Amino acid sequence: MKRITERLKNNKKTIAIIAMAVVFLFFIKYKISNESAPPALTLRMVSENEVIKTGSENIDLSLYANASALYDATERRFLYGENENESLPMASTTKIMTCILVLEAGCLEEWAEVSSYAASQPKVRADLRAKERYLVGDLLYSLMLESHNDTAVVLAEHVGGSVEGFAEMMNAKANELGLTDTYFITPNGLDACDEGGVHSTTACDLAILAAYAMENETFREIIQTENYTFLDETGAHAISVTNANAFLDLRDGALGIKTGYTDDAGYCFVGASEEEGHLLISVVLGAGWPPHREYKWEDTGELMDYARDNYEEECILLSEVMLEYAWGEQEGYVAGDGYEEMLYLSAFDEVTVESFYADELHLETIPDETVIGWRSICLNGVEIERLPLVFFLKNR
Repeated sequence: MKRITERLKNNKKTIAIIAMAVVFLFFIKYKISNESAPPALTLRMVSENEVIKTGSENIDLSLYANASALYDATERRFLYGENENESLPMASTTKIMTCILVLEAGCLEEWAEVSSYAASQPKVRADLRAKERYLVGDLLYSLMLESHNDTAVVLAEHVGGSVEGFAEMMNAKANELGLTDTYFITPNGLDACDEGGVHSTTACDLAILAAYAMENETFREIIQTENYTFLDETGAHAISVTNANAFLDLRDGALGIKTGYTDDAGYCFVGASEEEGHLLISVVLGAGWPPHREYKWEDTGELMDYARDNYEEECILLSEVMLEYAWGEQEGYVAGDGYEEMLYLSAFDEVTVESFYADELHLETIPDETVIGWRSICLNGVEIERLPLVFFLKNR
């Protein structure tokens, strides 16, 4: 299992972790070319709390999926992953990108016309008819609730001018979001390849995309709608859709998001759930093939339970720090603020504090209140917070 960490921050239950204060010395050489300059300056650490939370071995889940990821969208941190950076087909979970791009285009009240190409798309489809016109906003419910492939093409052609033009928009958005292992060709997720590669993504990239989409309130509203009916422009063709996402009924706090299946991708699902104040995003790709439709739900439950059973918020506390120095008759000090933060942690996490100072300092000429170093709070070796160490003059 490969774990990935990103920056976190929030509040809830408090478990104080205050490690022993340790007193130690830091020496920084003062380098100058002038031989008549004063001797090297000595800084002395007089107080410091170094917080260390030692992590244990991670749990490996037994999942059906070829690739999976669990992402804490609230803290922007991955909690779990298996083959999470492997590029795989993602089927109709593609429609997450299609939906958010249409929403951001701001054209929900515009009428979109159905082309012959859109009407010819394979199942699953809404049976839209060529030359019919529908409100863009209505079509998004067809797209997300029942995953209609013809609807996806209508939206792509309306917003992007063509499927190819819309694919360019999809890939540009992926690049903007930092989805470096994602490549879009179709707006509906049907298996495809071209000179640029295979229509594919990774579990990590898809989780980040889903977290981004969930920031849009209209997107959230659409994916949680149970039933929706709309008409074409003439009022002659009524279309009713029902939310096909069974995950909404499988778990307290479930919010959606999108299922998918193709022959190449297998069963895929991107889920979202509110767990104790945290928005969790789960991704499973290749979670079985027919007849094992239920595997994606079992895997998603395992991922969400992993967070529920192992993670809780803990209080990380550091005292203030002060470095004192003397240079002849002159005195000064370097100070750092205290730190108290609620972090979403498990027994598998390690929290450490490291201090860094410039290699070369000329303190007799440094302006008052200059940052000369920092304390770095790291979670599993990745910095999540940086606390500055500031020089203050006592007398000069």
